[in-house]
Amino acid sequence: MTEPRKYRAPALQKGLEILEALAHAAQPMTMSDISAAVSRSRNEIFRMLQVLEDLNYISRNSAGGYVLTNRLFALGMQQPAVRDLVGQSLPRMNDLAETLGQSCHLAVGSGGEIVVIARVESPGLLGFAVRVGYRRAFHLSASGQVLMAFQTERARARMLAEIGREEDRDLISRLDGIRSAGYLVEDSSAITGVHDLSAPILAHNAAVAALTVPFVGGGSERAPMEVAVDELRQTADRISHDIEGSRLA
Repeated sequence: MTEPRKYRAPALQKGLEILEALAHAAQPMTMSDISAAVSRSRNEIFRMLQVLEDLNYISRNSAGGYVLTNRLFALGMQQPAVRDLVGQSLPRMNDLAETLGQSCHLAVGSGGEIVVIARVESPGLLGFAVRVGYRRAFHLSASGQVLMAFQTERARARMLAEIGREEDRDLISRLDGIRSAGYLVEDSSAITGVHDLSAPILAHNAAVAALTVPFVGGGSERAPMEVAVDELRQTADRISHDIEGSRLA
């Protein structure tokens, strides 16, 4: 039996409901869309939308639809653990991008999704880069599968529950295979011709992040894919070693 909440803050609850609705929306939402999504009248949310817009948590596009700004993401990036992880990783990521002639990015888990917190673009004229702040469900991305694969049994079960895949035996078997191999190589589900190479950043034998190279062939690369996988894994191992003695570990 769920215990009743001890304290209530209706205005705060409304604001958070609006932010969550916008975070899950695939496109800008009108006031009517938001009203329906949070099951509240337009009058109830009108002032809240104005306040959130004034504080720059949301904005309106040219058609009047509401979208989230980057402010929440920027606040999250100010957490010491995230700042330290990015700070430790970027020098290694720059070396990797230079060696391979490919871009790379760093992703962590957040509420059933990966979120990209750092990237280094390809040093050449051609390449494919994922923007910082990009989100995608765990099981739909190479980074997310690697993050789930390298977890304790309890943590993995929680992550599977977040995406509603607790009983997906095929996915669970795939995650076991990724853990056994130590990395993942798969065709990108988003871009034809791109192969996602991903390896875990580990602290105490669990993944705190995934380092991923969206590998683009065709002559611009400085190393074949087999070499790229080795370089990626070595870079991930070096970053893992770098953070083991820090506040992240």
